Amino acid sequence: MGGYSIKQVAEMTGLSSPTLRYYEKEGLLPNVGRSMGGRRRFSDEDLEALELICCLKSTGMPIKTIKEFVALSLKGDETLKIRCEMLFRHKKSVEEQLEMMCRHLHKVNCKIAYFTARYDAYQKKHGQTMQTRTD
Repeated sequence: MGGYSIKQVAEMTGLSSPTLRYYEKEGLLPNVGRSMGGRRRFSDEDLEALELICCLKSTGMPIKTIKEFVALSLKGDETLKIRCEMLFRHKKSVEEQLEMMCRHLHKVNCKIAYFTARYDAYQKKHGQTMQTRTD
């Protein structure tokens, strides 16, 4: 049987072997094959599934919801509408989070400008110069 070992997948994805085992145990990777010796053999489809799992998890989707999504996927095309709706709701949530983070970032940038100006004035008053940061 072809495919990738758990070690190879861990190296390719940056996920640990225990995480990969956990995802399989939790039903997020329900179709991982086994070699004749019982070792996991991941397919290209499993790698694609892992990419989506990591994307959804990184953007804040709970494991429970990802499990629901995977379970629906196993039921076939009759669940396409539900899966699209789930992804659309998640997309809206991510967009809201991004908007909030942009507002927070703007506030941080304003404070950096404010404190930098104050510090520059302080340095001038005390005859010192500030080395400005560029990062």
